[in-house]
Amino acid sequence: MSAQENIRNFAIIAHIDHGKSTFADRLIQKCGGLTEREMTTQVLDSMDLEKERGITIKAQTVRLNYKSKKDGKNYILNIIDTPGHVDFSYEVNRSLASCEGSLLIVDSTQGVEAQTLANVYQAMDNHHEIITVLNKIDLPASDVDRVKKQIQDVIGIDTSDALTASGKTGEGVDEILEAIVEKLPAPEGNKDLPLKALLVDSWYDSYLGVVILVRVLDGVIKKGMEILLMSTNTRHPVERVGVFTPKAENKEYLGSGEIGFIVTGIKDLSDTKIGDTITDYSNPIKEPLPGFKPSKPVVFCGLFPVDSTEYNLLRDSLAKLKLNDSSFVYEPENSAALGLGFRCGFLGLLHLEIIVQRLDREYNLNLITTTPGVVYKIYKHDGTVMDLQNPANMPEPNFIKSINEPWINATIILPDEHLGSIIKLCEEKRGKQKSLSYSGNRAVLSYELPLNEVVFDFYDKIKSISSGYASFDYELNDYREGDLIKLSILVNEEMVDALSMIIHKDFAVRQGRLMCERLKDLIPRHQFQIPIQAAIGGKVIARETISGYRKDVISRIHGGGARDRKKKLLEKQKKGKARMRQFGSVDIPQEAFIEVLKINKS
Repeated sequence: MSAQENIRNFAIIAHIDHGKSTFADRLIQKCGGLTEREMTTQVLDSMDLEKERGITIKAQTVRLNYKSKKDGKNYILNIIDTPGHVDFSYEVNRSLASCEGSLLIVDSTQGVEAQTLANVYQAMDNHHEIITVLNKIDLPASDVDRVKKQIQDVIGIDTSDALTASGKTGEGVDEILEAIVEKLPAPEGNKDLPLKALLVDSWYDSYLGVVILVRVLDGVIKKGMEILLMSTNTRHPVERVGVFTPKAENKEYLGSGEIGFIVTGIKDLSDTKIGDTITDYSNPIKEPLPGFKPSKPVVFCGLFPVDSTEYNLLRDSLAKLKLNDSSFVYEPENSAALGLGFRCGFLGLLHLEIIVQRLDREYNLNLITTTPGVVYKIYKHDGTVMDLQNPANMPEPNFIKSINEPWINATIILPDEHLGSIIKLCEEKRGKQKSLSYSGNRAVLSYELPLNEVVFDFYDKIKSISSGYASFDYELNDYREGDLIKLSILVNEEMVDALSMIIHKDFAVRQGRLMCERLKDLIPRHQFQIPIQAAIGGKVIARETISGYRKDVISRIHGGGARDRKKKLLEKQKKGKARMRQFGSVDIPQEAFIEVLKINKS
């Protein structure tokens, strides 16, 4: 094993599609991690979905051996390829906490983007040494000098010694490897102290059970020892220790400063929490590592099978997905309108989209997703506080003292010609501007926004306004009291729980009218008149009526006394219609639900 001073642990951070995974491929190729035959594109992206969409969903690690051309020493390079999207920011945070340095990759054709900014600031908070790399210099649109100036203006990093490279052609990779061993610090730590290790990530393997990715800070973790997970206070025997090269390779032990994996026979992924501290059960440390917090779902929605016979398949599919994603939560839900389904919690909208796509692709499920919503805090008059995920469970207004909603700090980086339209959109979404700065023809806009306004269509609208050139990133801020109400939809005077939503008072009438108009077009006519109403509590704020089919019962009546007989028949028909409306049920087709739920997503 190499000495600790010859180990370099670093993360690759960048915006989506700026070349993180491609650069990892080049480094693996240069250091001989895989043979030419075993090499594929985006080696560290294990899911087809990651490769197709060009995004990293799970943080991946690889250990490479590199011999420096300058000093001739052998170095161990531990690379962590982190997700770039905001939904996985906690995973990024824990990955950065396990490294001493970062490779910041910026696309020299596009420049600094919002997620680059967020992840660089996290790296700075972790006191990282940062090496700046300008990627894609082989493209005609590359403008190195402009992007260097932009990095200095927006991030505040000195770019005088920034490296230029191309992940596609491999140009500049040798210089980057030399910079890594020269500029990045070796890990600190003492292998003679009691074991102190950070749980960086975990996933489920069908043969081994849960595999845990660890960064050893002090001490040694070896096969056969018993470890203690400090957040759950559970002990487990270490059955296997190893590293990824990127193929799994068994080792006798991992010493301080090293990153590798352990297998302990744990079968449930929820027992291993990202950011937890691992120590020796027989000689534990007193204080866990700082900064641990369990990841909490932020966005909730209902998932219902279009075909009710697929409920069991959906339940089994969710259980399988949960094996590899402990941050995803679900519980059974019964909707009068949509039948049996599940209420699911996600880290954000991209997380939701990925789970729904995987259910469709891997398990061939056709699903209805209800309108995404956030977690509200309901303060009641009796002093209790309730976390509300499902609008259908909201208490009556007379029990509620106040409703608090989550707010976010949003950063939007955009070409300055679209600034007016983006500011108008943020103001419409109840945003509060914090700051505005410029770098060349790019504006950096900082806003406080309610999360509920962002989860529907905010990201899509920003992309559409800016022709795809704006980038958006956010972090959760706090909960604030809002003028929020529950908007209910009634069809034939019966509440449709799947269409209930919590909305700001100012937008309730417009949204209620829109939903009533859409439902009028989508629900087929019945033998009786059907009222469609939007209501806040007991007050109806919008109404549409679907007229019923009508039979002409007086067409055959002629001759004397016809007027009285016609009147009698019409009265009888009227009573029959009223009775039918009272006892008849309105059939709302699944297509109607899908179309109405699209209102909030389009």
